[in-house]
Amino acid sequence: MNKRFSLPWTQPRSGPRPHVIYLAIGFPPAAKSCAYRMRETANQFCALGWDVTVVTLCDEAWEREYGLDHTLSESVDPRVKVVKLPLIRQDLETDIRAFSEDRSLNPGGWISELRKREQKVFPEPVFGGWRHDLEKAVLRVHREHAADLLLSSCAPYVNIAATWKLWEEYRVPYAVDFRDGWSLDVIGGGEAFTRESVSGRWESRVLEHAVAVWTVNDPIAGWYRERYPHLADRVHVVRNGYDEESLPAISGRAPDPAAGLTFGYLGSVNFPPDFLDAVLTGWRLARRDDPLLARSRFEVRGHIGAGAMREANRHMDLLKAAAPDNVTFGGPVAKTALSATYGSWDALVLMLVGGRYVTSGKVYEFMATGLPVLSAHDVDHDASNVLAGHPLWTGAVGLDPQRLAHSFSEAARLAVTATEADRAEARELARRFARPAVLAPAVRHLAESVRPAPGSSASTATAMTGV
Repeated sequence: MNKRFSLPWTQPRSGPRPHVIYLAIGFPPAAKSCAYRMRETANQFCALGWDVTVVTLCDEAWEREYGLDHTLSESVDPRVKVVKLPLIRQDLETDIRAFSEDRSLNPGGWISELRKREQKVFPEPVFGGWRHDLEKAVLRVHREHAADLLLSSCAPYVNIAATWKLWEEYRVPYAVDFRDGWSLDVIGGGEAFTRESVSGRWESRVLEHAVAVWTVNDPIAGWYRERYPHLADRVHVVRNGYDEESLPAISGRAPDPAAGLTFGYLGSVNFPPDFLDAVLTGWRLARRDDPLLARSRFEVRGHIGAGAMREANRHMDLLKAAAPDNVTFGGPVAKTALSATYGSWDALVLMLVGGRYVTSGKVYEFMATGLPVLSAHDVDHDASNVLAGHPLWTGAVGLDPQRLAHSFSEAARLAVTATEADRAEARELARRFARPAVLAPAVRHLAESVRPAPGSSASTATAMTGV
């Protein structure tokens, strides 16, 4: 394996308008948190004058998983071409009439065998079996419209197999948006697999020739720079961000302590049931001891479960059991309804798994609302680094229910006493994380690394330090 790539990256390939193939599984209208990052990335390439071809899955695939939000597609630049592949997860099929005899008689064994078959094709469960279809798709797109760049957004990590295939056959420069990383266990911390494993060899091979590697925060970037020191200058922090249109008016409704407050959580409920139970217990304790909270309500919004388990799991059982504590579940929120939803709440509950390697895109949006933010996550969490200095943040106290009860009371106090100046200060702190401010310099740097703009120089790389 070569230690450094030697391809002349600046060589034009496809004519006056450069072309990027964007492997973005989860692109709108998929109701996925990654859809916002993908949409802005594609739009930024269009703004630079690039042709953009997105490769993603068909709508039926997302209907089977977390669902669809067609309002997400409304802000996609109309110049973006979207190729939707008919790749659908078999394991999420809910029509038992479509089950094989083996699956009907032994569903657990059927899933086990399916996972083995998937990982024989590529070392990733669930998605590994898509490898050859993805490879054929990017080759077909390139042959129809030659690409100057391929940007691969992971997960799923099988995307890098298609990325490598295009490199092998046509030497198309590529970048990898790892977001949370692959060889890093972002939840538990530490190594997810060794460099000598099948997955490790795939990762090493693909990163060796990448023009750039994006991650969503500094700890993950640091992991990759230490793991691949000779590639350190190609690892960049490209954070998630928030969309201005999602925010409520800064002078929104005034809290009414006499009537009680409304606390809200918005996001996927993808943490363990014990995690949710700790937060709900903290809420119950706070209502017992704080008269204001006894008059208040806690609304949970977002996606719970996928496929047959959508809104039919232990999390839903816990939420239903908490109804006497004035806890409600309102389901997902369409993109166009985000502003109104935030505008109906007095304080936000930020529930996040993981630790120092996890940020979550939701933290930026929560910050930018100007509402008080209660942290329900580990103390040593990257979200704490992002929220540092926020005037309406309760601080991170871990997941002890009694400590969370105190945080609920503190968030209620902040909601009642916060001034418009406090809210404005919170929004100003978050402004650097507006999605265009984060992604525009990253996309520009990546674009110019393969097709330099007239008068540009290598010093453009310094623009990346602010993202």
